[in-house]
Amino acid sequence: MYRSLTGRDPRTGESLIVHCADGRIAAIEQGAPDETIWLAPGLIDLQVNGYRGDDLNADDLTIETVQSLARRMLATGVTTFLPTLITASEEKIVRNLSIIAAARQADSLLMHMIPCVHMEGPHIASEDGPRGAHPSEHVRPPDIAEFKRWQAASGNLVGMVTLSPQYPGAPEYIQALSARGIYISLGHTSASADQIHAAAAAGARLSTHLGNGVANLLPRHPNLIWAQLAEDRLTATFIADGHHLPADTLTVMIRAKTVQRAILVSDLVMLAGLSPGEYVTPVGRKVDLHPDGRLTVVDSGYLAGSTATLKDAIAYVAANTGFSLGEAVHMATANPGRFVGAPGVIRVGAPADLVRFRWEQGFSTLAIEDSIVQGQSWQ
Repeated sequence: MYRSLTGRDPRTGESLIVHCADGRIAAIEQGAPDETIWLAPGLIDLQVNGYRGDDLNADDLTIETVQSLARRMLATGVTTFLPTLITASEEKIVRNLSIIAAARQADSLLMHMIPCVHMEGPHIASEDGPRGAHPSEHVRPPDIAEFKRWQAASGNLVGMVTLSPQYPGAPEYIQALSARGIYISLGHTSASADQIHAAAAAGARLSTHLGNGVANLLPRHPNLIWAQLAEDRLTATFIADGHHLPADTLTVMIRAKTVQRAILVSDLVMLAGLSPGEYVTPVGRKVDLHPDGRLTVVDSGYLAGSTATLKDAIAYVAANTGFSLGEAVHMATANPGRFVGAPGVIRVGAPADLVRFRWEQGFSTLAIEDSIVQGQSWQ
């Protein structure tokens, strides 16, 4: 299949004509100077729990739910994403991993869109605050034998694990998984600064939604946030929804990590896109979805994930932090692409995974015109 797409590259401002053939970018040439639509690599989201009623952490997850979620993500401009499972019993984790694996096998689109699964837990801090909305009864230390059971159930589909490095056996676990090509991300933790640096030395390469999943009160210095900002071996992911991090905090954190070591994630949950109200979910149990999109646990007030899509996060960064639209797009394409084997750039030979959208100052989100996977439109 051959087709051509036009648009302006948000990182350079140049107008492009991108020619696609056999699912890949075949050629790129200069486009018309009056082009108004933006053309970018397809968005890559490393943390998706669910969206618009589709819940990957549901007790009754089905193949159809995974398929539905993937197509809903395409409508938001996301062409690659990591299904994210949170802290739960091993029985439930193994079951849901196997269903996601079966969904990929049954659907070539999902096989392309889902390179691996992100396990956020269960090896996280048990304390209120760092644990966030994760269920305390299923928090447990890292266990390589359990990891092997995850991989056996899913056909080696787990590619990223978020954990707290405060456990005595954490460095050995990190080394063992890193040797297998698994990316370790530090999050939902009350670890010391020394434990953060030890984890990075052992092979950890990411921080999960930095600034969140920590205690409400921390020492001014040292603390685990400063340690992760200072640690150049760690690339940090951020939830840029206006609720998880104030604009000033987000701005300073990205400056500290630099644009090249910063990634935007959505941390979307199944309530995103639904009507405000009180709900009961596996993530946070009884939660309150506020009219402004803030999602909190009713009993504690802790955040229970995000309801803002990655396209919302890009617009938020471009409007509120001083970083450009092109830099925001880079943090949602090329940077996460390094961790999932996707280029996340527009270049000859790359997969023709692209998104066309409209945006200008004052827009609260990207208006998606077309989502393209392997040269085929899905919007």
